[in-house]
Parts: sequence; structure tokens; C-alpha cells
Amino acid sequence: MISEAGERDKYGVECMSGAPGRSRLAAFDIIAAPKGPMRVTHEEAYPGIRFLPSSMNWWARLKGVPAECIHLEDDQAFMASLLPDTLYLRGKAAKRREPARPEVSLCRNCFLNVFRREFEGFTGRGIAFEPDGSSFSQYFFVSVPDFAAAGLLPEVQAAIERRLAGESEPCEQCSFPATWLWISREEVPDLGDAHAILHAAGKKLCAIHAARAMCEAFETIPEANLYYVNLPYGESGAYVWF
Repeated sequence: MISEAGERDKYGVECMSGAPGRSRLAAFDIIAAPKGPMRVTHEEAYPGIRFLPSSMNWWARLKGVPAECIHLEDDQAFMASLLPDTLYLRGKAAKRREPARPEVSLCRNCFLNVFRREFEGFTGRGIAFEPDGSSFSQYFFVSVPDFAAAGLLPEVQAAIERRLAGESEPCEQCSFPATWLWISREEVPDLGDAHAILHAAGKKLCAIHAARAMCEAFETIPEANLYYVNLPYGESGAYVWF
């Protein structure tokens, strides 16, 4: 379903400027220099998540490693690397929100807390495919305009777009509009099977109940090391696994 070019690039090391003891002229030069992109702090991006101090010190920043939640200090069977606002287009990182929130490594509970909160607030339409808990390493959202650049096969793109274009119906669990279609592994075991995608019944759910279904699926996975998960963006798209 996804081309072989979908490998992640390595991150560069971010250098810090403004060492103590600089002259007034140097300080003026810094003030007068063009401003860089705005940055979001970990506290702003992930309220309520506590991070290991050792993963946020100068040495960790120098190595370019993401901050880790405090629960990863102990051995954890489930870990997810969350890059909320980044999509990989044929191996190259593309920001889908500015300013982009920093990458973090989270245990299952911390990850699901962030994932659920963000997912429930998404107002667009989407399809979410249940991942193969025994083999997947990535689970990411791709908006419709990015389908081709993300490496989805043409027939898969067409099948997903047809499902997204269907008429809106009530959620199967409540009276709110169903903005998501949750498709189980039993119905679509292979994301390259466009015919199965077109004919899967799935569950038509609102954002709240779709988030619940997805979190329950993650909770049934005994162990996982996900090195790429992002959060929904745009007007419509699909969560796919790889």
C-alpha cells in the first residue's frame, strides 16, 4: 500500500545560541537578526504529561532524542513515538501544522490520553483502519490531498475517497453525526485490497466513539514499539498502518 520510499530521515542536531558573557554589540546583533520559526514547549503541547528530566537536559537535546514520559523510566511493553504535526511524504518530513509540536516518546496510557483528546476534537471526516497488532510499526493519518505523495496506491486512494464521499449518517452509538468509519482487521486485513475497502461495512461513529474504538484496539495489543504516529489534520483523510 505504501511505497518503499516511506522511510524516516534522521533528525539534525539543533544548535543553541546566546552564550553568557556576550558583548552588547553581539546581543544587538541577535536582537536584530531575523526571527526563527515559533516553537511550542512540551508543557504547552502536552499538558498533564510529565517527562523524564534526563530526556530533556542539554545532553538529550544535543543528541536530538525526543523527550520521554516518566513511565518509560521503567520497562514498558508499549511505547509510541508521537510526531503530532508531521507527515512523511516519500521519506521526507512535511509539517502539517505551524508551529509544529515536538516529537515525544510515550507509554501506552500517556499516548492514549493525548491521542483521545486530540482525536475527539477533530471536526473533519475520516476512516480508521484497525492495525495489525502483531506487526505494525507506524500508524498515521493522511489527508486526501496527500494520498499520492504519501505513497498510497492509486486504487486504494480511489476506494478511500469513495467511502469518504458517502452521505453522512448518525453515529451507531449516539445521535451525533458519524464523521468516522472504523474498519476492523477482520473486514480489511490487507490495506492494499481496494475491493475490501470499498465493501467493508465498518462502524459509523462520531469522533468521541471512534476515539473510544481506536483506544480500545490499542489497549488489546500486548506490546508494541511504534516509531511513528501522528494526529489528524485537514478536512478528511484516513488512518493507515504500516
